[in-house]
Amino acid sequence: MKLILLGGPGSGKGTQAELLSKALSIPSISTGDIFRKAIDSGTEVGKVVGEYINAGKLVPDEIVLETVYQRLACEDTANGYILDGFPRTTIQAEAIDTFDECDYVVSLEVPDEVIEKRLTGRRVCSGCGKTYHILYDEAAVVGICEVCGKELVTRKDDNPTTVRQRLEIYHKQAQPLKDHYRKKGKLREIDGSGDAKTIRDLILKELGAEI
Repeated sequence: MKLILLGGPGSGKGTQAELLSKALSIPSISTGDIFRKAIDSGTEVGKVVGEYINAGKLVPDEIVLETVYQRLACEDTANGYILDGFPRTTIQAEAIDTFDECDYVVSLEVPDEVIEKRLTGRRVCSGCGKTYHILYDEAAVVGICEVCGKELVTRKDDNPTTVRQRLEIYHKQAQPLKDHYRKKGKLREIDGSGDAKTIRDLILKELGAEI
């Protein structure tokens, strides 16, 4: 199965990509993860991507698409894959359609107010990076990481103003994308407000896969 997974920041897209990858025995592919590894490894692509990111600019479509094409050509995608958060624009969608047509596009639909609670309540360890949440997964000692004992902090992009800006950008990008795949009859919109396993089961049922 070839699956594209869409969802705004805090929609649980990354969690679902991981759960679906295990359930369907196909790899989850995130361009963000690929770029981070390339940057950390100091590859030529990583250096170029790093320059764009450090300058606060979007990575050009041609670089993103070539990266995805190369990843989809790997042996582990023979039985399918999950594209996590890609494509982001209709230009990217049309390009990937000509390279390798997907079977389904799942869009996780979560109300903005729910996403705001999820993101603004998130806390990250300043030492090891472990994530907590003041409502759903608080540390035993408030403000202190249970793993390494370092202070828990709020990420800059998790403050309310930034979260609203990120959501606004996402909605502007996502609507044309969803329209694109809706016309193709491939879009499946799933309520992403519940717990992770329930959402996973809803997605699998919608895709006609065994749970």
